[in-house]
Amino acid sequence: MTYCVAMNLAEGLVFVSDSRTNAGVDHIATYRKLHVFGVPGERLIVLQSAGNLATSQSVISLLRQRLSGDGSHLHNVGNLFEAVGLVGATLREVLARDASATLGQDVDLGCSFLVGGQIGCESPRLFNIYPQGNFIESTEDTPYFQIGESKYGKPILDRALKHATPLQQALRCALISFDSTIRSNLSVGMPLDLLVYHRNSLEVPAGYRVCEGDAYFEGICGHWGAGLRQLLGELPAPPEAYWG
Repeated sequence: MTYCVAMNLAEGLVFVSDSRTNAGVDHIATYRKLHVFGVPGERLIVLQSAGNLATSQSVISLLRQRLSGDGSHLHNVGNLFEAVGLVGATLREVLARDASATLGQDVDLGCSFLVGGQIGCESPRLFNIYPQGNFIESTEDTPYFQIGESKYGKPILDRALKHATPLQQALRCALISFDSTIRSNLSVGMPLDLLVYHRNSLEVPAGYRVCEGDAYFEGICGHWGAGLRQLLGELPAPPEAYWG
């Protein structure tokens, strides 16, 4: 399992992914699930993946191999919608190729992708690609998507995140949602890969990897936990009828 979250906000885009994969309690490994394609000054496209690792790696590998080809690829498509269609088609291609090899073995080849970025003068956009290759786009009313183990971090995002939320605050919100998820589910773990993109910059950020012991991450998570405990203690006492 994994956990990825992406946000499309008024100021830009935020992406955070964990890096844990596991095939049982005795086989835990680390793989990057945040992938960057871009041409500085022209476009940035970010992919996040969750699900079958072999499928997602094949999709990413094909997308990278085809950057130097003559056909459509992520460095020459005209807009994000075309880019997402290309990722979805590549996903279906991989599934069709590998399905016969696993026939009757009860292997789930499915995976999901979040794809966001900006191409040229088009506004930043964010899409959620389902395992079947079809997709939906974020809106101002729904400015974020999650894939993977999403339920533990979702309440924090639903309460605190709006389209107008500043990027720094949105990043803090995303990191706290990861802290809550990691505390509740062993299949999500460090390190975390994050990338923040400022609207209309058309830069290709280097991103940042949050490793175990990261001072800032541990600091805000500790502050969040202490604040919750303090607030809980300050809430009004329940009426006598609640005590039954």
